[in-house]
Amino acid sequence: KCQGFSDLSIARLSGRTEGDIRAERIMHGITPVYKTVDTCAAEFASSTPYYYSSYEEEDEVNVKNGPKVVVLGSGPIRIGQGIEFDYCSVHALWALQEAGVESIIINNNPETVSTDFDTGDKLYFEPLTLEDVLNVITKEQADGVLVQFGGQTAINLAEPLQKAGVRILGTPFDAIDIAEDRERFAKLLSSLGIPQSEGRAATSAEQAKEIAEDLGFPVLVRPSYVIGGRAMQVVENLGELQEYLQKAIYLSSDHPILVDKYLEGKEVEVDAVSDGKITVIPGIMEHIERAGVHSGDSLAVYPPQSLTPNEIQQLEDYTCKIVKGMGVKGLINIQFVVVNGKVYVLEVNPRASRTVPIISKVTGIPLVKLAVQVALGQKLEELGYSHGLAPEVPFVVVKAPVFSFEKLTKVETSLGPEMKSTGEVLGMDTSFGHALAKAFAASHVSLPAEGNILVSVAERDRPEAMSLTRELERLGFGVKATGDSAKALALCGVKVEEIGEGSEQLQESVKKKAYSFILSTPVKGKPEERTGYLLRRLAAEHRVPCFTSMDTAKAVVRALKEIRGGTEPKAFSLQEYLAI
Repeated sequence: KCQGFSDLSIARLSGRTEGDIRAERIMHGITPVYKTVDTCAAEFASSTPYYYSSYEEEDEVNVKNGPKVVVLGSGPIRIGQGIEFDYCSVHALWALQEAGVESIIINNNPETVSTDFDTGDKLYFEPLTLEDVLNVITKEQADGVLVQFGGQTAINLAEPLQKAGVRILGTPFDAIDIAEDRERFAKLLSSLGIPQSEGRAATSAEQAKEIAEDLGFPVLVRPSYVIGGRAMQVVENLGELQEYLQKAIYLSSDHPILVDKYLEGKEVEVDAVSDGKITVIPGIMEHIERAGVHSGDSLAVYPPQSLTPNEIQQLEDYTCKIVKGMGVKGLINIQFVVVNGKVYVLEVNPRASRTVPIISKVTGIPLVKLAVQVALGQKLEELGYSHGLAPEVPFVVVKAPVFSFEKLTKVETSLGPEMKSTGEVLGMDTSFGHALAKAFAASHVSLPAEGNILVSVAERDRPEAMSLTRELERLGFGVKATGDSAKALALCGVKVEEIGEGSEQLQESVKKKAYSFILSTPVKGKPEERTGYLLRRLAAEHRVPCFTSMDTAKAVVRALKEIRGGTEPKAFSLQEYLAI
């Protein structure tokens, strides 16, 4: 142990279980002590120091009596898991303190608010591993642990913590397991009469091919237990699937690949909180980009702009049925896709999501605080909340992703199932157009009012590009396009100037920011051989707005029409919007 090996490492080397190693270590008295980080640099006494573990004799932790709960943070921030879980961890700590419970956070990221010296009652600056978490819980003799607020990293610890005898507060592990186990979850949805995107798990390349052929292409393939849609891809044929599988080096019974029938429709996201009896749904967020773009990279709008009353009713009913069927007590996030008026379930996460801070702020319903109160035994009805979907607000909120493509060289900028954004912003107004414009402004993208646009789209997108470009032409924009895109636009009556693909003229015009924005959608092939890829990289490096989804461009056109209708943006604070 003193050589730096963790219990897990020793277990793997010796062929024993991690629990056996831990028990043996404790029996021999090899347990860590905790040293203090002086957050006030010895200038004056620190009332809320934080601790780190060390294998020596002197312990500096003051363990108090009374109720105490451990909150698991999200660990290091990376693409796919970040500041939204820090928000949730902080609000969980505050809710515990308000309830008179000592709040203890385990997290090891110095960039987060949850690791500030004055946020919780105690901070253990430790890795989010089973060994380190159990050491803290044993030291503090905590009454239980909250795993709902630290994203996938925290909730992945639910099973081993329960097996170690730790009390999981809120949603029980069995409910978490239902969401993680595809077969159990499919059986639940079937028993509830809720449709789901059909799919199965493959433990070999041959099995993956058989499943894909049985479901029919296109299919969505991804590894299990991933964060941020990592290594997720929509494949159109066997050739693309074979290429994907060659990269799946860990494909096995322990690391299956999930193969789902791809449903192209409107993606919708629902966050809710439940006490087992009452389920509160603050609102429904509709994604601008259709299914196939990761939820973290998609523009999203609340209240939904194109859902019918019947679709909204289905979403509410399905959410309440799933929550009750799983036995959720706390937060849940469900992603749906709506196809021709029918709602399908894509994914369920019995934990906080990246949209929890957003929907909480803009509706005034404090989801994290309510989840903590439920975990401590309170009832939502007693707290003044009623079952079902809350009334919509009289304003519009647009969530926009923020990307760092100019810093991440050689990264394909087109959107897909794998998350690429490094942040997000909000735009709020009484109209969709101005809300979208504000969101773009906050993400350092100017909503264009005039000038030229450049079109270079894949063949499958040209029919949509034709009608969209005609609308932009009517709004006064000049149109330039490359190769086949230019020919297709000219055939449908658009006055277009052709620019040679890969030409020096094209590169210079992008560098000089000659376009208000670029519409460029990807085609298959090696990135370095694609004109579109080079065009999108050039746009990113020279900060020229570039939309890689037809849905994004359609939203821009709608916003331009609304803004040109003569309305003025509202300069209200969040509190003023909530008071409307």
